[in-house]
Amino acid sequence: MIGRRAAFRTGLALAAGLVLAGGVRVLTAPAPDVSETFYVFGTLLEVETHGVPEAQARDAMAVLGAHFRQMHRDWHAWAPGELESLNAAMAAGQSFEVDPGLAKLLQQGRDLACRSEGLFDPAVGGMVEAWGFHADTPPEGDPPSDAVVAKLLAGAPKMTDLTITGTTVRSSNPAVQLDLGAYAKGAALDLAEADLTAAGIRDAVLNAGGGVQVLGDHGSRPWRVAIRDPFEWGVVGAVSLRPGEALHTSGNYERYFDRGGIRFSHIIDPRTARPMRGVVSVSVLSDNGALSDAAATALCVAGEEDWPRIAAQMGVRAVLRITDDGSIFATPEMRARLEAVEGGFPAPITVVDLPKDVAIPLCPEG
Repeated sequence: MIGRRAAFRTGLALAAGLVLAGGVRVLTAPAPDVSETFYVFGTLLEVETHGVPEAQARDAMAVLGAHFRQMHRDWHAWAPGELESLNAAMAAGQSFEVDPGLAKLLQQGRDLACRSEGLFDPAVGGMVEAWGFHADTPPEGDPPSDAVVAKLLAGAPKMTDLTITGTTVRSSNPAVQLDLGAYAKGAALDLAEADLTAAGIRDAVLNAGGGVQVLGDHGSRPWRVAIRDPFEWGVVGAVSLRPGEALHTSGNYERYFDRGGIRFSHIIDPRTARPMRGVVSVSVLSDNGALSDAAATALCVAGEEDWPRIAAQMGVRAVLRITDDGSIFATPEMRARLEAVEGGFPAPITVVDLPKDVAIPLCPEG
């Protein structure tokens, strides 16, 4: 695997008939009737509609644009808005009234954090900030000291510290600092899908740097989406998405910095308050964008022995996991959906069964 480990590849590239973004790319798509690009949560989110009159599509895009602007304002932890105000209130030991949409998103995040045994946990925004990944630009300077990391761990922030009563949110732990970046893009695609459906649009593709979600198909063929090979300018394989499915990829090649020959990823392990190690990328296929997004993060953090159980607990069955030695692992459901492209798979794929009977961790009342 030395050749595949020679370099990590990232960025956005365009080629004839090919759109590459983040960890996935759409392989088969006709020219869209209407295509618009929005800037949300530090990434470009592209929406393409097919098979509807242009005026209808433009009206739907206007609704999407308004909703994306509201999400960017209300869900951004590091800019003036609702989430920043909530974080300030919780740090001061105060409760805070939030928009019903944000309350629902936080409740979903709390449930997913419990199911992941805390490997996905939006409450660790303080850890994200300490490593410099709260900004849109790459971190500068040295990693946080051991003393800073120890202090972060001592604070032990977690989503179960939250109590959400209707639209009132409070925290029993002032160390909680919410950062929704690990599932906000997926949640945004879920809401965009609902907006497009309400507008009568049956065929569309939504692409948000590492995540793709689709409505319908484009004629008689399903949307065919490729998973990027994180080691080369190529792909691991392709998946034909069914209507309503979402494919999200998280990895250490998306946002990172290098110091002393060591790569530090933006994906923080809540158990260590340090960037995750050992995994290059995880792709998750499901029928819910927020779930796929959150699970991809959790399964990057989970160790070799634990990730199959965590996947089962989170309710995802189609997973592709690539480790830093170039090894590729897939669940049976993902392997059955994965198609070879560009000369075959870049490495042998080891199929890993998920446990059939797992106890789903329940969140405490709150």
